[in-house]
Amino acid sequence: MWKKLWMVAILIAITMLVACGDDSEGEESGETTESTEETSEQEANDDDPDFVVGMSQIVEHPSLDRATEGFQAAFEEAGLAVEFDHSIAQGDNNNNQLIAESFVSDEVDLIFGNSTPSAQAALNETSDIPIVFTSVTDPEGAGLVDTMDAPGGNVTGTADMHPDAIPSTVEMMADMDLESFGVIYNAGEQNSVRQIELAEEAADDHGLETAEATVSSSSEVMQAAQALIGQVDAFLIVTDNTVVSSLESVISVGQDEGMPVFVGEHDSVTRGGIAGFGFDYFDIGFEAGEKAVEILQDGTNPGDIPAEFPQNLSLQINEEAAENFGVEIPDELREQAEIVETEEQEEGE
Repeated sequence: MWKKLWMVAILIAITMLVACGDDSEGEESGETTESTEETSEQEANDDDPDFVVGMSQIVEHPSLDRATEGFQAAFEEAGLAVEFDHSIAQGDNNNNQLIAESFVSDEVDLIFGNSTPSAQAALNETSDIPIVFTSVTDPEGAGLVDTMDAPGGNVTGTADMHPDAIPSTVEMMADMDLESFGVIYNAGEQNSVRQIELAEEAADDHGLETAEATVSSSSEVMQAAQALIGQVDAFLIVTDNTVVSSLESVISVGQDEGMPVFVGEHDSVTRGGIAGFGFDYFDIGFEAGEKAVEILQDGTNPGDIPAEFPQNLSLQINEEAAENFGVEIPDELREQAEIVETEEQEEGE
């Protein structure tokens, strides 16, 4: 009997030891799980962006797209982890405002306004969130900055009009013995209104006549071009977002009617315009991105960062387009220009 009791005691002791071992393993397992969760959370935090940037663009076309690429490239070069919220307004100012409202509601760290109306919509919504613009022709006239050197407020950026671009283009047209040109633009775009004023001033200086046609959407561009047939010798298409997004319509009318199309930036030359003084929109986008990096990384007040005009102006000539329009390019112009070819445009552009 004592032997049996002794055996039972041994079994109870073994059972208790096993139970204690299970508890110990459970505690160790729990600690391991907690540690794994902390590690996973840390890894997630490491992947979190340093900043969220809202990007508003009035419409898709090659120049604005290049500016957006340049803007993002500046962050990549600086090594900042940024989440970009990119929205296209499809040429609708109501959409512009809704996009700006959304960015303010989401409390993004900075707003990038790619075009005059995009930047204006952002400024209408906030005086607290930093705003950096590009592809804006007349920042002062648009009410975005006090002056280019001292923007003030919460805004800075890069313009997309070199002061000599339009006068040089009009002078070139005069040197090619043209007597008149027509302009098509959206009167609701401040950047376009200012460019048309400059074009007409330059036309007066060189004794050229001008005619205007206005549009409110890209669907009206071809009709506007047709309305100028017989009134002028050529077209001058400035960097109006509405018209440039439908540039091929003007080129089609111009080729059918033998009316050369001169343009206001390089991307439009490679899309079939004859010639234009301009610059790479990637560059002004990149310069705007550098300003944004300075604001976010260094805490600099946007209003203390000077806004800038494009740094490099050059002439591009599309000889293939000139041939399509039946225009002969003078040797002196060809010698000072970069010769480019027409690029295939994707459907829907």
